[in-house]
Amino acid sequence: MGANLESVIVTGGAGFLGSHLVKKLLDNDYRVVVLDNLSTSSIDNLSFALNNPNFEFIDHDVNIKYFRKTKYIFNLACPASPVHYQKDAIKTIKTNIFGTINALECARESGAIILQASTSEVYGDPLVHPQRETYWGNVNPIGVRACYDEGKRTAETLFFDYYRTYHLPIKVVRIFNTYGPNMSIYDGRVVSNFIVQALKNEPLQIYGDGTQTRSFCYVDDTIDAMFDFIQTPKGYTGPVNIGNPTEHSVSEIAEIIISLTNSKSTIKYQELPQDDPHRRKPEISKINELTNWEPIVPLREGLVKTIEYFKQKV
Repeated sequence: MGANLESVIVTGGAGFLGSHLVKKLLDNDYRVVVLDNLSTSSIDNLSFALNNPNFEFIDHDVNIKYFRKTKYIFNLACPASPVHYQKDAIKTIKTNIFGTINALECARESGAIILQASTSEVYGDPLVHPQRETYWGNVNPIGVRACYDEGKRTAETLFFDYYRTYHLPIKVVRIFNTYGPNMSIYDGRVVSNFIVQALKNEPLQIYGDGTQTRSFCYVDDTIDAMFDFIQTPKGYTGPVNIGNPTEHSVSEIAEIIISLTNSKSTIKYQELPQDDPHRRKPEISKINELTNWEPIVPLREGLVKTIEYFKQKV
């Protein structure tokens, strides 16, 4: 069954974004192969797919070469949370280099279209606002976040070198803050931290004075954008920003989550970590022009869905 369906490889497919992408692909009649070593992800995120005849899970470290004939590759394999990517910084940057090369080689050998899940972190602590794809960023190359920031920048470089050298059809998306079900309770990012703390009636830990801003996109919107963009004509390489351009301060997010959870939590301020960006807001006209995509899930609606998920986990 499923032999005649088009095949897709998703590296990092057991992670937060990857698991939602797998569902989207299966729902749209693709045969999906996930490569994941479960170092920061969970097979539980894929419980809906394990008995699906069009799904295959392979326990595999992408730093080891692999090959499978396929139409599309979504390269998502890399820890995305500072807590996780700083825990083993050398492994993080290796994944962004060797893992990316292996994905690109697999695409080249099978004639696949390949999408790189890059990040707003390539802009660093931006001096330009909002961030457009033409902005080269303000990244500290020797800071504690550099294994991820510079790793993702290097991955983009590799993608475009393969495009220029081998004419490989590539797609590069820069994903801004995304939230939703399947985030780990130990994820370490703003939304998950605040929800877990609020559900436990613990103080919400705000790093810095809370005026720093983020633009939060619900996971379904992010996945729709990735799905739409990989199907654009081969000449459309990107990079394109994917995110919700509605900007919120971290303090505002904390207050909303306290309200939605009916929590007794207070707010506690901590020192801002090194190189933590002060403002983040995507300019999304480029992907909108190419695919007509724009986020549709309002923040409060998305937070309610995310809170309901976390209630089962905390």
